[in-house]
Amino acid sequence: MPRFVEAEPRSQATLFPERLEDYIDEENPVRALDAFVDMLNLEELGFSRMMPKGTGRPAYHPSTMLKLYIYGYLNRVQSTRRLEREAGRNLELMWLLGRLKPDFKTIANFRRANGPAIRKVCSEFIQLCRKLDLFSQRLIAVDGSKFKACEDSGIRVYLPKTNTANNRAKGRFEKSDFRYFPKEDVYRCPAGDVLKWRMTTVEKGQNLHRYWSSNCQTCQLKSKCTPSLQRRVTRWEHEAVLDRVERRLASEPDKMRIRSQTVEHPFGTIKHWMGATHFQMKRLEHVSTEMSLHVLAYNFKRVINIIGIKALMEGISTFISKCLLELGLEEQIKA
Repeated sequence: MPRFVEAEPRSQATLFPERLEDYIDEENPVRALDAFVDMLNLEELGFSRMMPKGTGRPAYHPSTMLKLYIYGYLNRVQSTRRLEREAGRNLELMWLLGRLKPDFKTIANFRRANGPAIRKVCSEFIQLCRKLDLFSQRLIAVDGSKFKACEDSGIRVYLPKTNTANNRAKGRFEKSDFRYFPKEDVYRCPAGDVLKWRMTTVEKGQNLHRYWSSNCQTCQLKSKCTPSLQRRVTRWEHEAVLDRVERRLASEPDKMRIRSQTVEHPFGTIKHWMGATHFQMKRLEHVSTEMSLHVLAYNFKRVINIIGIKALMEGISTFISKCLLELGLEEQIKA
């Protein structure tokens, strides 16, 4: 007869440890989460109901609700109903919240009412990472957004040119096939003809110059160029900057590989954590709050993987001490 690990009978009386503290070891991430939230000045960050009312039912402290949300996003639990259930059965949450169990409506209202403050918490953790020397200023990668930069500030930008046209797939010439001559301010097409400046228009606050030739109708390559009367080329007034960026990227192709490793990894991980679901909230301001919670959870896990729980806890303690020293509260450090 095969031997198996035998389970205890359900009727067996069991004496669990009397303290929740005994269930949470020193290397448990919830200890770092607890210390991080406790170091925050929630009133300064703008959390509502920091001063309890003298009448009515007592409210939950904002730190309790914030800890619940950060724990949820760290563990892929974003639904308020699931957070309510986990608060009543999850030992880590029991330890973190002191056995408090807010209902799902209270949980949802907290996230909805404290969006700007929650987004600031994400920034506060980034400041903590700076104090721990986890950031360098040598390389910054961005994804899925447009930022004003491109060169007057001395920033070396690496950005591929955007190509929204699909002419190559249609067997036609693309804009890159037209060579620009800055001194003459003209383009030369693949057939050797010159496209001169004809007019300037303003679209979305940008000055766009239009170039075309009057000889397109008689050109033998017209079928490979455009079905319109003329092939018109548009040039942004600052496109010379984009040309320099494109040449720089061509000379250092490894920069896009570095970008994919730097920026694609966190966003891919966050999307994986979210699974096939959508954001829990609607409207841009609320979705921004949820995204901040996802980013905070990612950064929190990333820091733990890099330096460990103990080093993070020590960093939080040092950060608190420095803040108290700056405020002249040395006696609280000793306490």
